[in-house]
Amino acid sequence: MRGSILYFNISEQDIYLFHQGTNYRSHKILGCHQIEWEGIQGHRFAVWAPNADSVRVVGDFNHWDGNSHVLRRVTNEGLWVGFFEDIPVGSAYKYKLTSSNEQLPLKADPYAIQSELRPATASLTTANSTYDWHDEEWQESRKVYNPHQSPITIYEVHLGSWKKKESGEYYTYQELADELLPYVKSLGFTHIELLPLSEHPFDLSWGYQTTGYFSVTSRYGTPDEFKYFVDMCHRHDIGVIMDWVPGHFCKDDFALRRFDGRPLYEYADPKKSEKKAWGTLTFDFGRPEVQSFLISNALFWLEEYHIDGIRVDAVASMLHLNFDRPDGEEKIYNSFGGEENLEAYAFIRKLNEVVFSYKPSTLMMAEDSSDLPLVTAPTYSGGLGFNFKWNMGWMNDMLKYMKKEPVHRKWHHNLLTFSFMYTHSENFLLPLSHDEVVHGKKSLLDKMPGDQWQQFANLRLLYGYMMAHPGKKLLFMGGELGQYAEWKDKEQLDWHLLNYPLHHGIYTYVKALNRFYQKHPQLFEYDHNPRGFEWVDPHNIDQSIVAFRRKGKQSDDDLVIICNFTPVTYYDYKVGVPVPGKYREIFNSDQSEYGGSGVTSEVEHFSFPEKWHGLPQHIKIKVPPLAISVFHQAKVEDPPT
Repeated sequence: MRGSILYFNISEQDIYLFHQGTNYRSHKILGCHQIEWEGIQGHRFAVWAPNADSVRVVGDFNHWDGNSHVLRRVTNEGLWVGFFEDIPVGSAYKYKLTSSNEQLPLKADPYAIQSELRPATASLTTANSTYDWHDEEWQESRKVYNPHQSPITIYEVHLGSWKKKESGEYYTYQELADELLPYVKSLGFTHIELLPLSEHPFDLSWGYQTTGYFSVTSRYGTPDEFKYFVDMCHRHDIGVIMDWVPGHFCKDDFALRRFDGRPLYEYADPKKSEKKAWGTLTFDFGRPEVQSFLISNALFWLEEYHIDGIRVDAVASMLHLNFDRPDGEEKIYNSFGGEENLEAYAFIRKLNEVVFSYKPSTLMMAEDSSDLPLVTAPTYSGGLGFNFKWNMGWMNDMLKYMKKEPVHRKWHHNLLTFSFMYTHSENFLLPLSHDEVVHGKKSLLDKMPGDQWQQFANLRLLYGYMMAHPGKKLLFMGGELGQYAEWKDKEQLDWHLLNYPLHHGIYTYVKALNRFYQKHPQLFEYDHNPRGFEWVDPHNIDQSIVAFRRKGKQSDDDLVIICNFTPVTYYDYKVGVPVPGKYREIFNSDQSEYGGSGVTSEVEHFSFPEKWHGLPQHIKIKVPPLAISVFHQAKVEDPPT
């Protein structure tokens, strides 16, 4: 070890801010970093362990014995630092801590940039990245990007089961860039969302129980290879969103649990820390160093890997002290007698304020299953500060409705229309996510009632209704294939289904639907503004038909959308329209190329000067069975699609 600890390129201000909970790039000082000190190349190690009596770095380089490579405590709050010139790049290492003469389990580095491939659990020393990014054009476009008025359709992906090699091995990040990205681009999605990429020991946790928050999982390659993947996404004009889990972490002894012999990253009170239903521990959101750790982690992914958005997992579990607490177990309360975790509320607001101050174009999405208001309101007005929230209510209501036989749907019409009572209360995203097609819930196709043809027609209708409904969109991988089997997280998607006409039809339909959505600003410009939506007829309960208009910034350019949730075809069906003229069908999910019955309208429809649905004109149309059809006032420059 050489020189004074405080001069290993770590300033006293950085250390002070870390302990104050305001060092938002604490990953630049903690963890292992390759640096030059007094002309010597080596690795600097820094770790926070206030309850430790000693800290050593151990690995193959010292036979894991802990008799050398000693760190020195440099703050009363427990920061330990050391610099060593004899540890090669790529070395596996852990920290050996003692506390009150007690030797603790060897611990992986909480700030490690890279970790060993499971089942090994050590951290890896790394060289400074020399990756040369080529996404300047994409980054420049983000400076003027307005996500609320832009089309967003997200393809949610679990990299380990999207596609596998014949040997059963995973594709690497580089191989996925060549395989996955052209596929997503051809489908017309604007973004991909990746299930958690942080290192995790158990494959079946899908990354939602993390051990290495700063380590991109080694299952698919190295950090620089993942940078290449993101770079190629941007060069395909595809944004990248990552699922992120700041609420809780797993209990593996080598990771964060009782890191220095006592609760450190988790709450000391086991009633607050234990998430018994998940077998995990809750972060101590009130602890300053934990705030520095988590907020730095969010910025790390955004800055180091050029990630475009973060979907924050399980927000409701963070905000509610008694979330999922078993019946009969004693409840806990905050200092005011409520069940809100006030520290988590403050942390989330702080997180969003910091992220948007550093990276204003970031998509910060809350996966929140509660009915908490103001999730996407600014923090200065009392909100949590996210810019999007998953609409779990819409998802639950729609899937419950779609499962019902069409003959029974009229008795549950409210499930179809209730979302419009609150759709503009937040900036919503409509998800059909992995959570709905796993653990015995069935695939989306298998949830649909009726014979095979009706199942596929129902699925096309569900996708079309989602695309026409205000809000951004998300579809989990495999939804475009019409899989009968629910998600098999150990196997790849059922790619052979594309050889069958109905499955290939749904694949063709998803591509066409995405293209149609992006071509028509009426479907996204006013997603979060009441001006963008107007009912034509929400009340046709007996026939289970709804009609509405989507509006964009151009006046008198509305789309008239009709959705029929029964397998009955209707002729001369009257639909009110706002202005006189000719109307043309520009989209129909019942087209034969999608697997439909081909009940389409080839001709233009002249409006009749008779009031209908409270509008001055109406048209008479064919309404296809179990289908969505879209009409637009015909213009010279508006050829049919």
